Amino acid sequence: MSDMIKILAGSTSIDFGKRVAAAYGTDLVPTTTTRFSDGEFAVSIEETVRGKEVVIVQSTFPPSDNLFELLLLIDAAKRASAKRIVAVMPYFGLARQDRKDKPRVAIGAKLVANMLMAAGVDRVITMDLHADQIQGFFEVPVDHLFGSTIFLKHIKENLKLDNLCIATPDTGGTKRANTYAKHLGVDMAICYKQRKVANEVAEMTVIGDVKGKNVIIVDDMCDTAGTLTKAASLMMEHGALSVRAICTHAVLSGPAYERIKDSVLTELIVTDTIPLKDDVPKEKIVVLPVHDLFAQVLQCLISDQSISSHFII
Repeated sequence: MSDMIKILAGSTSIDFGKRVAAAYGTDLVPTTTTRFSDGEFAVSIEETVRGKEVVIVQSTFPPSDNLFELLLLIDAAKRASAKRIVAVMPYFGLARQDRKDKPRVAIGAKLVANMLMAAGVDRVITMDLHADQIQGFFEVPVDHLFGSTIFLKHIKENLKLDNLCIATPDTGGTKRANTYAKHLGVDMAICYKQRKVANEVAEMTVIGDVKGKNVIIVDDMCDTAGTLTKAASLMMEHGALSVRAICTHAVLSGPAYERIKDSVLTELIVTDTIPLKDDVPKEKIVVLPVHDLFAQVLQCLISDQSISSHFII
């Protein structure tokens, strides 16, 4: 089966791509990126992919070069006569731009979908989109995997907490938190927040009883960690025994690491869809790998088997 698939990766997802390829049972196809003095770059695939199933692994977190590199790799594979091109995007960048929430703004997630399809992608595999409706922006199949597949197993087998309570840091994540709570058979709490500007919380209140509970806050991503750390402090003020957080995508920009380090959080549990920086403190951060899940889905995809068993939430 491995002879029919060629797995390659963009420059920022090389390590993740190698682990996906190894879990699948093959080697990562070498690629070359040539950079010019003005910042322009070109990519080339250093192995024939004619008539093959080509899988391109790349998370599209900033800078935008990561997205453009993915587009170039898709175009290169298409022009090299690949049979089918699958984009594995563990983190789908610009997903927060999923609608017009005020006049004269772009819908960035739809633009990214259009660019991927124009480049020649035949299928997209991603994890925990910020908004589920982004799947409908594509005219090609989208396999939307859930981090809960990994997190629920970790909660049951490693944390084993009594008096557990699942919480959401904002009302937008209520559905996700409610599904976790139902699956675990525990109570749920909601943080209601108001913003004056992006990435800055003006006011926050707790809906639900967290007194005497070990709280786990569930979200799809952690950016500046402002909302998360403030929610954690609020939970402790309302009598929580401990507060942990689960976030699929560790964006962790700006003062995020300092806020997490200085917060009341016992730990922040994330996946490796976005690589953590090497020079930052990770005392409170636990990283769960998800490459095996992507490799299993690829095996089902290539052999035309159902992937329904890989969806928990």
